[in-house]
Amino acid sequence: MSLRLDWCSYDAAKYSVERWHYSKCMPIGKVVKIGVWEDAKFIGCIMYSTGASAQLHKAFGVSRFEIAELVRVALNSHKAPVSKILSISIKLLKKTAPNLKLLVSFADPEHKHYGGIYQASNWVYVGESTPGVYFKLPDGTITHNRNLMGPEGFGGSSTKEIQQRYTDWRNKALKEGKITKITTLPKHKYLYPLTDDMRSRIEPLRKPYPKRASVVHNVEQPAYQQGEGGSIPTLTHT
Repeated sequence: MSLRLDWCSYDAAKYSVERWHYSKCMPIGKVVKIGVWEDAKFIGCIMYSTGASAQLHKAFGVSRFEIAELVRVALNSHKAPVSKILSISIKLLKKTAPNLKLLVSFADPEHKHYGGIYQASNWVYVGESTPGVYFKLPDGTITHNRNLMGPEGFGGSSTKEIQQRYTDWRNKALKEGKITKITTLPKHKYLYPLTDDMRSRIEPLRKPYPKRASVVHNVEQPAYQQGEGGSIPTLTHT
């Protein structure tokens, strides 16, 4: 069995997420997309980003450009352990972005995930995040609070004014039943230090790993749909 990781296109990443990740949607913002091939067959994608939260870095004393979030592990059935695939993807990421000091990722208990792939890769568990806030739109779409935008656009001369316009519109839409607020369970938070200094700072935060839930996906096989081929996407370069 041969295993290869390399950069892949947006279309290849989207192909992976829509077929083999429970979210079925691409993450927002700038994303690093690393394709995975087994025996020359495309089996999915690992994706990293600067993180959805602009405040993510502040708790660790690093800049926004020194931290990245693992946002998608979208894989079809595979032979190699996910821990091995993640390890290779991290080395590739670090080679391209040598200033990175820390990775963060979240396991979603709403989908019976507890972070088995991170535990197998020796990530540092630091507890739970705050509950997530989402909104259900009239067409049934569910979107995160930070992605929700009203039709008015919220133009303004300052960030504070824009935020106030948004808040007013959201409260009005909630009152009129045009959107529904949904609060989700806190997510399990994992960290992976990329430097010795960061590891010495992160290790004291380590907590016991959460236990396996009663019904979860296999530790080495995150959510994917069986029976879907992955032969169409190709390497972006050789």
